Amino acid sequence: MNRVQQDVDAPPEDVWKVLADGWLYPLWVVGATRMRQVDDEWPSPGSRLHHSVGVWPLVVDDDTEVVDSVEGRMLRLRAKAWPGGEADVQIRVEDRGAGASLTIEEDLVTGPARFVPQPIRALTLQVRNRETLRRLAWLAERRG
Repeated sequence: MNRVQQDVDAPPEDVWKVLADGWLYPLWVVGATRMRQVDDEWPSPGSRLHHSVGVWPLVVDDDTEVVDSVEGRMLRLRAKAWPGGEADVQIRVEDRGAGASLTIEEDLVTGPARFVPQPIRALTLQVRNRETLRRLAWLAERRG
C-alpha cells in the first residue's frame, strides 16, 4: 500500500462530513469528474457512489463501493476506474487536538494497470493522493 498523510486545521467531525457527502466526491478525488448517483446508505458498507472518471472526451462511467466504515474515523473503498482496474483505498481520520490528521493508503488490486512496475505506481499514487488529501483538507477547513 502507498501511504500519504496530511494535517488538517479542522476537527475530525468536519472531515467526516465531507467524506460522508458522496456528492462532494469529485471535488476532492483527483480523476473523478462527475457524480451520477449516490446510494442513500452512503457511507455504509456495500453502498456505492456512481461516478465518472477521466478527462473529456475520454470519460468512463464507473462506481466506488464502501468495503468498511467506522463513522468519523475510517473509510475503506473499492474504487473502480476501468479499463485501468480497481484499487483498495483506506482513508483514516485521527484527532490531532484542534485539528485532524488524514492518512490515505491505496494500491491497485485488479486490472491491467497493476502491471505497471511498483515504483512507478507508487510515485503516481503518492502525487495523486497528496493532491486528493490537500483538496479534502481544504473542503473540511471551509465547511466548519
